[in-house]
Amino acid sequence: MAKHPVPKKKTSKSKRDMRRSHHALVAPNLVECPHCHAKKLQHHICDSCGYYDGRQVLQVASA
Repeated sequence: MAKHPVPKKKTSKSKRDMRRSHHALVAPNLVECPHCHAKKLQHHICDSCGYYDGRQVLQVASA
């Protein structure tokens, strides 16, 4: 029967938590669109109006 690798020592809570220190979720950084004042992600095209950097780059169908 094959032996499987197992930890030699129990991982401490400190080591476990230090390893997980980069796993936190980060809230998206929302800014106001200067054209339509809707919330949008920084450095992304506005979903509401299709503007980016002061010019229209996407045709948005009006509902």
